Amino acid sequence: PPAWDRATRPPPGPLQPPGLPLAPCRSFSNSKIQVELDESSGVAMMKFKSPPVNSLSLEFLTEFSISLEKLENDRACRGVIITSALPKIFSSGLDITEMCGKSMEHYAEFWRAVQEMWLRLYGSSMVTVAAVNGSSPAGGCLVALSCDYRIMAENPKFSIGLNEAQLGIVAPFWFKDTFVNTVGHRIAERSLQLGSLHPAPEAHKLGLVDELVPEEKLMEKAAAVMAQWLALPDHARQLTKTMMRKAVLDRLVAHREEDIKNFITFISKESIQKSLRMYMEMLKKKK
Repeated sequence: PPAWDRATRPPPGPLQPPGLPLAPCRSFSNSKIQVELDESSGVAMMKFKSPPVNSLSLEFLTEFSISLEKLENDRACRGVIITSALPKIFSSGLDITEMCGKSMEHYAEFWRAVQEMWLRLYGSSMVTVAAVNGSSPAGGCLVALSCDYRIMAENPKFSIGLNEAQLGIVAPFWFKDTFVNTVGHRIAERSLQLGSLHPAPEAHKLGLVDELVPEEKLMEKAAAVMAQWLALPDHARQLTKTMMRKAVLDRLVAHREEDIKNFITFISKESIQKSLRMYMEMLKKKK
């Protein structure tokens, strides 16, 4: 069953045979995502480590969804802090190479993976805290928006926003819904149309992030916020989260195939392919 129905079900049975002492810290990492679960606190730390910029490739998205599913099904885990192992960047968003010059089948597979990641994260029964320790445009912003709480490093050089419009791409309805639910209709409308990237202080003022803290205090603050959220009974919090988010999740589930078709039609247009190629050239020159 999907994550957002889990709040009403009893948690799965323990993963270890009775009588064995619990390991205090378990880690399971794959090539792009590092996960450590502290069983005494029930908090997992998930770090993106896909240089140079943690872009959301098909492989990255697949690993992300699998990692979330593992934690979701682990009785010892109640919350996850999501951050980056790379300096200055949280995630640069969707990997443009996955959307440029590939087959229709590839576009469909890639877009399904983007949907899956969002459905799992936005619908998670765990407490999710984003510790945004670098810039976070487009899909990176979506990851942060999908969490319960966002803390960002207080650095005006770091920015966050759904800037798809700048590339000539339109943010899909479920990106938009997630954004509207965070900052309200007017700010979302203006920001999406202009493809704005908001420096950290402005992002905080708009309510796009909940808190700004000095970079060196970021993880400490994330742990404190997590403890505050976990002080509540899981059941009441999970049912409340489900109530708040279910309509938005259900909307994508109901229109999933249609959303994939729309993406393929849009991304296959020669004009869009051209602007993506130009953008990739520009990025190469920047290096």
